[in-house]
Amino acid sequence: MKSAYELAMERLQASDPDAAKPLTPEQKATLAGIERLYQGKVAEREIFLKQQLDAMLAASKWDEAEKIKKQLASEKARLAEEKEEEKQKARRGFSGAKS
Repeated sequence: MKSAYELAMERLQASDPDAAKPLTPEQKATLAGIERLYQGKVAEREIFLKQQLDAMLAASKWDEAEKIKKQLASEKARLAEEKEEEKQKARRGFSGAKS
């Protein structure tokens, strides 16, 4: 008798047979490149917004500092979502290519 986990994995594999295939070195390199690109984008935004945040905190502008904190969190989430979309596009591109 199969466990619920095994049954779920079978259904997942049936719905997306390409998901179980191991990645080629080229695919891994492309996905790693996307990861590096977005790490850089996040770092860039963090540096810029943290400078603004420090300035607002030093000036005791608490409301402005809170807005900047929210903006930083929002931009990190947006970039994470964008990164995952790019990775999915890359994976779809690989699955359409000949093996």
